[in-house]
Amino acid sequence: MLAPVHMLSASRQNLRRLLLIRILVLAAQAGSVGVAWLTHLLPLPWLALSVTLSVSAGLCLFTALRLRAEWPVTEPEYAGHLACDLVIHSVLLYFSGGPTNPFVAYYLVPLTIAAATLPWLYSVLLSGLALVGYTALLEWYAPISLEQGHRASLLIYGMWLSVALAAGLITFFVSRMAGELRRQERSQAQRREESMRDQQLLAVATQAAGAAHELGTPLATMSVLIKELRREHDDPLLQEDLALLQEQVQLCKDTLQQLVRAAEADRRQAVEMQGAATWLETALNRWHLMRPEASYSYEIRGKGAMPRLAPPPDLTQALLNLLNNAADACPEDLEIYLDWDAAELCISIRNHGEGVPLAIAEQIGKPFFTTKGKGFGLGLFLSQASVTRAGGSVKLYNHEEGGTLTELRLPRLVPGDEHD
Repeated sequence: MLAPVHMLSASRQNLRRLLLIRILVLAAQAGSVGVAWLTHLLPLPWLALSVTLSVSAGLCLFTALRLRAEWPVTEPEYAGHLACDLVIHSVLLYFSGGPTNPFVAYYLVPLTIAAATLPWLYSVLLSGLALVGYTALLEWYAPISLEQGHRASLLIYGMWLSVALAAGLITFFVSRMAGELRRQERSQAQRREESMRDQQLLAVATQAAGAAHELGTPLATMSVLIKELRREHDDPLLQEDLALLQEQVQLCKDTLQQLVRAAEADRRQAVEMQGAATWLETALNRWHLMRPEASYSYEIRGKGAMPRLAPPPDLTQALLNLLNNAADACPEDLEIYLDWDAAELCISIRNHGEGVPLAIAEQIGKPFFTTKGKGFGLGLFLSQASVTRAGGSVKLYNHEEGGTLTELRLPRLVPGDEHD
């Protein structure tokens, strides 16, 4: 079951990583204080440091419990957590030497995190908070009494450890936090693109509905006139042409009726489960009535149980559009293959035409773009939209032996028990 979007937001993921940083830093701080207390290396206010570390541990526990809640993590809340880290760090520095403490460099870690993951206003406010804290420590702090030699040695090794810790945290965690933001931006861009595509589809569907309503009357008139012409003329050649014309008119009427039935079936979600081969062969038979001049070979290459699927009506129309595109390029010797694996099934359609020019390859599939002298440039666009809606994909390649290879991939929903 998919998690809600707010459970996967960048701020929530970044707060999780911030919690991990807190735990690591708290462990390092508590370990350092514990070693100093056990070895009597430094004279420190142990009670004040213990209380401050306990507050830090309590903040970690509170954050962990808060992350289990479902309400979203906002940017102000995330900035507030970073502000708490800066305050706690300032208090620890106050009780352990102030600006003479080599771990003063840790101020840079929360500020770097803020700069990488938050808008500039929050970064400026947090930078101001850190600057105020560090400035206050220049005047007010509890000094540590050490001999000069011990002080220099402690400062050198402490600075090395502080820089190493800050560099490791910034390199590992900040890069991941920035990557999470980039992932969210890509996801938002994809949703915007899908929204634009849906708006285009709605506009096309509205026009198609109006056209379908208007085409009913002229098709009925054409059908009546063709019947009268067949009764009035006995020329065999003319009768053959009129019969073909009547079949095409009837096919148009059937297509319009199927549009109505498909819309009703989609409204009632009445989709029939069937074998992939049965669905493909039914579509091929219907397509061959539409394009009797096209010739093709059909082969099943998949091994094992035949996959089954519940194709919605628009998916069948998408397949017909892809077949028509291949036949428009070259109607002779089309090669059609059905293959599958454990995850998906693939329908390959290869024509022996001139292929896709590289100069316009990126434009193919966009609405109202066509490389043919006729047509509206909507066939492949609508096909891609229908296939994407079904969880699949459509890709066009220039075949190495010439022509164009179209691959229609669909998820394998239910494995069949027997070969259809």
